[in-house]
Amino acid sequence: MTTRRPFTCSVFIGISLDGFIAREDGDLHWLTSRGEAAGGDLGYDAFIKDIDTVVMGRGTYEPGLTYDPWPHEDKHVAVLSSTLPEDADPRVTVHRDLDALLRHLTERGAKGVYVDGGQVIRAFLRAGLIDEMTLTTVPVLLGTGLPLFGPVGGDVPLAHVSTQVFGAGVVQSTYRVHRPSD
Repeated sequence: MTTRRPFTCSVFIGISLDGFIAREDGDLHWLTSRGEAAGGDLGYDAFIKDIDTVVMGRGTYEPGLTYDPWPHEDKHVAVLSSTLPEDADPRVTVHRDLDALLRHLTERGAKGVYVDGGQVIRAFLRAGLIDEMTLTTVPVLLGTGLPLFGPVGGDVPLAHVSTQVFGAGVVQSTYRVHRPSD
């Protein structure tokens, strides 16, 4: 599904050195404790200023309910889930499948879409929808956990855009997804 669309899709996510985005129970303390030691927002504020829509799965949405304040107050939030009730939260729009979500984003006039959560990121990669990925690698090996990557339907060629080194050994690299038409 690499057809033209009126919006771009970007990933901005923290990972362990061995590729996990959370412990098996969803815990992120390993990330937040080291991220704070790295100093600053690690480029998140600059990234999010061009985003009008956040897309996530239920597994990312539900832990986010504990945040006070809600971190996406000024963004449209779409949750891709086959199990979350459609009227679960007035702050979000629930979509049952990717095609319905994409139609919704187009109809809303989305411009910059932040794709978050491992399963949703992989689904967008399989569909050829990710334009850019910023991966913030924290120097810790978890051994097990929830992986960022898994089956993505084939090779996904990337072009390196930039790399920054922050405090505490945190390394952030941004990649553009390379398509034959690029």
